Amino acid sequence: MKRLLAYPLSVLYFLAFGLCLVVFHPIQVIAFRAFGYEPHRRVVAILNACLMGTTRILGTRYTISGLNHLPQNKAVILVANHQSMYDILPIIWRLRRLHPKFVSKASLGKGIPSVSYNLRHGGSVLINREDGRQAVAAIAGLGDYIEKHQRCAVIFPEGTRSRDGKPKPFQRTGLKVLLKKAPSALVLPVTINGSWKMVRWGQFPLGIGSRIELIIHPGVAQETYADAEALISAVETTIGESIRA
Repeated sequence: MKRLLAYPLSVLYFLAFGLCLVVFHPIQVIAFRAFGYEPHRRVVAILNACLMGTTRILGTRYTISGLNHLPQNKAVILVANHQSMYDILPIIWRLRRLHPKFVSKASLGKGIPSVSYNLRHGGSVLINREDGRQAVAAIAGLGDYIEKHQRCAVIFPEGTRSRDGKPKPFQRTGLKVLLKKAPSALVLPVTINGSWKMVRWGQFPLGIGSRIELIIHPGVAQETYADAEALISAVETTIGESIRA
């Protein structure tokens, strides 16, 4: 019965979600071209607040703890497990004062209203997973960017989304590059729970009644650990210990 109800609700959701993307696209372009970075960033944040609102059609609820752990005026490397695209909406909206920028796959950089434009112009980087040299260079550029401007790089080191919520081992190369290029950055572990349930039946219908939880752990200074390998292992353990089935 629940899955049957999910079909009409998913149709309504996709209509509302798509409408938000289409409406905000020209607003985003005007904000960036006419007024620059900060107005563009605010438009993107509001867009993601609206996109979160559309998920209410599906009965989605959000719980975010640890907001007191967010630093101010400091470069940040946000490290999280990855369960679905629905991880991203609350990060952009609720953590907006960190100015989050993403490491995203190149295919997202074109063809998606609002999303593709923001990825290309908002400070995020697009990587080709088949071209390791290009990916490393792009991530290195992001590290330089957040170090210079005191912003936040978001990276999902699992490399791909978990289909059942169970974490995958971290792929460490990209994270090591960020750590090297942004030596002053605070590493902020974030555990995401429940997002995978949005796509428990695939992309259609979407899951209904899901609760998405973000747990923001205390930040870790890089100099706390002897080397990047030890730091990454500690962060992976911190995130994994709070993942719920």
